[in-house]
Amino acid sequence: MAPTRRAVLAAAVGAPILAGCSRGAAEERTGSMRSRHLPGRDVPWRLALPRDVPSPPLVVVLHGNGGDVDSAFDLLHLHDHVERTGLALASVSGGVDYWHRRRAGGDAGAMVLDDLLPLLRRETGYDGRVAFLGWSMGGYGSLLLASRLGPDRVGAVVAASAALWTEPGLSAPGAFDDREDFLAHDVFAPARLRVLSRLPVRLDCGRDDTFVAANRAFRAALPSAELTVDDGGHTTAYWRDHGGAQLDWVARHLRAARG
Repeated sequence: MAPTRRAVLAAAVGAPILAGCSRGAAEERTGSMRSRHLPGRDVPWRLALPRDVPSPPLVVVLHGNGGDVDSAFDLLHLHDHVERTGLALASVSGGVDYWHRRRAGGDAGAMVLDDLLPLLRRETGYDGRVAFLGWSMGGYGSLLLASRLGPDRVGAVVAASAALWTEPGLSAPGAFDDREDFLAHDVFAPARLRVLSRLPVRLDCGRDDTFVAANRAFRAALPSAELTVDDGGHTTAYWRDHGGAQLDWVARHLRAARG
């Protein structure tokens, strides 16, 4: 079926250089943009929209380490839930730098906040608060970016098997530049917890996941968060099996936030 729209968007710091759309169970659009936060590269994005839903609530999906713009669609099949929930679902390639500024100069988190969100507003017309959903590295990133935007701009956060560490010496190689970088972006920090306590936060983690202890520690530090620990490990199957229920949960909270 022919595209319903071909977008050519421009922004001072984020300009898509290719965009199109196709139809499946939901309308899909793809494109790429340039961002001053990730210099010298084209940053691909992908979007699924429910048909006949004006200005649908928006969920930004952040992939895990080793993932890319297609992971939410081709591996987790999250777009299968777009028509049922009435949500718009967007993903972007963020590299392997854990969605925050790194010494080398890239900042995938700022790319999402400064470039991707304005682009998606123009693409979808979404109004109100956005939701973040991520797994592993993207689960950490979802908590981090939500703590940066706060309750005026975020309506819900889902972190599946979030890559969390309770102290710098425990973090995975490459996740942070050094101890100072860890502390500057620690979602256990009291100031970040105070922001997140004002947001609906959902955590899902498998009993066999290496991050389950840290996810339980985060729930203890943030009592307002909802934590489910159930069968499974740090696997694509676990994230895919939980995606539908997570998006149903997000839809309820975003609609409540709209009043």
